Amino acid sequence: MSRKPLLEAGRIVNTHGIQGEVKIQSFCDSAAFLQQFDAFYIDHTPVPVVSSRVHKNCLLARLAGVETVDDAARMRGKTIYVDRSNIQLPEGQYFIADLVGLTVYDAETGESIGKLVEVFPLPAGDVYSVKGERSYLIPARGGFVETVDLEQGRMTVHLIEGLAVDE
Repeated sequence: MSRKPLLEAGRIVNTHGIQGEVKIQSFCDSAAFLQQFDAFYIDHTPVPVVSSRVHKNCLLARLAGVETVDDAARMRGKTIYVDRSNIQLPEGQYFIADLVGLTVYDAETGESIGKLVEVFPLPAGDVYSVKGERSYLIPARGGFVETVDLEQGRMTVHLIEGLAVDE
């Protein structure tokens, strides 16, 4: 299964101050995660990060070439991407972009139950939305998820009563 080299990481939602800072809403677990990057990709072009800091669950960043509030205002609405090769995930953690589209199999029967179509980040943990002949909401944790094989494009899960949402 081919993976995109750039991952969506956030969106520039506003300007901040008069020095050309941009306010970035993070699509990651936390805005602090974005502080590790020396550059973001905007419109497929690397843009060096001059400085950044977390403020109220967003990242405030100074980007190279963005010197004024007018420059920053022109960036509003742009999606920022990060280079996948600069990220090391702990064992057992995956990018949502890599999970969406996996074929999901029932561990007991070996049969396909559908495709993972969305990941819902909830306070108690992520939940996978799987759609096939039936729709399922499956907690993204051990006991439910047995295996994830990104190379084969498959996930194996244990189904219990109540996971199907169209019963």
